[in-house]
Amino acid sequence: MIQFAVPKGSLWLPLGFFAALAAAGCATGADEAVQQDLADTRKDLDGLNLAVHRSRGETETVLSQLERRTREQLGESTRQLSAMNARIDGLMAEMNRLSVRLDELDQRLEDQNRPQGAGPSGRPTPPPSPLPASSPSGGARSPGDATAEQSYKAAYLDFTKGNYTLAIGEFREFVWRYPDATQADGAQYWIGESYFSMGRAAASAGQPEKARRAFEQSVQEFRKVFVNYPHGRQVPTALYKEALALVELKQVKVAQARLRYLVDNFPQSEVAPLARERLKNLGE
Repeated sequence: MIQFAVPKGSLWLPLGFFAALAAAGCATGADEAVQQDLADTRKDLDGLNLAVHRSRGETETVLSQLERRTREQLGESTRQLSAMNARIDGLMAEMNRLSVRLDELDQRLEDQNRPQGAGPSGRPTPPPSPLPASSPSGGARSPGDATAEQSYKAAYLDFTKGNYTLAIGEFREFVWRYPDATQADGAQYWIGESYFSMGRAAASAGQPEKARRAFEQSVQEFRKVFVNYPHGRQVPTALYKEALALVELKQVKVAQARLRYLVDNFPQSEVAPLARERLKNLGE
């Protein structure tokens, strides 16, 4: 029998070969698992990016809708405010026209009831009430003008209600806060008019001392219109009402001087005819 000699260690060669193949197979499987995980992660990331973009688009759409609705609501509020201001201006203008008409009828009735050759009745005839200016004329309205206009109208409304003390405080604050506003001379005028009205009310109530103090204060406030706003629209009316307050204080000579100054320097003003009539009643 022939025996073949197998070299020592030759049995390990096949085993090593198969082991290497197995290891290569395991490595290939591991790479495929990693690649699959990477692919899944990329897929999840792409889905997340898509969701983010979709959410961003929806958010921008909602913000755009909210912005549009806000603009629409703001525009509607602005239109309503403009309509209300126009309505208030119209009511004030109508009040002014009725005041002028009432003054004319009052003066006519006083002239008819006065006996021939009699002196002045002593009852002052108020001039046409100056209408509060709604906005600066001849120019665009600045952002602060709306606040000034609202403050002015609120103070004037208190005056028309007879809340004279409250109106005085509001008009003083207006003059302090808006010294350069178009309505500043009007605010100063209405301070004097408030004191004048308080003086008449006190005189009617049989309170002569209180009336005197109020008329004296009104003279000072009316004079400020001429001193602080020499070119203001309310100067002629303030001069006239100052003269009426001086008559109430029995300072007739000074009142005549103020009326003459009014007639000489403001002959075309609305109160000039009333000033001339008052001079006649005072003996000139």
